[in-house]
Amino acid sequence: MAVVNQYKFVGVDDSTSGSALTPFGTGVPAVNETIVIKSILVTAAGTPVITITNNSITAIKSAALTANVTTELLTQPLIVEGGKTFTVQSSTTDSFDVAISYLNIKKEVTT
Repeated sequence: MAVVNQYKFVGVDDSTSGSALTPFGTGVPAVNETIVIKSILVTAAGTPVITITNNSITAIKSAALTANVTTELLTQPLIVEGGKTFTVQSSTTDSFDVAISYLNIKKEVTT
């Protein structure tokens, strides 16, 4: 079994839905993956409260953001285990951007 480590970046640009977003997409991380998030940066046109949910648990609920200022939400790495759901949600439908830097650790079965 080989382990592949990849440093990655994902962003959601100009979301105005107000609904929960899954920045990594559905099914990510897969059961054979673990994601270590190093940075979550958010910028909003308004002053929403951003909620980060990891496996149905509220991991971060920020204070209201300052309009048009980029804010780092993490003070230490956040682990997302394989097969779990990670979401980012804004309390308003104001435009907001999310930028996530992370390490994807994937176990690959070799034959």
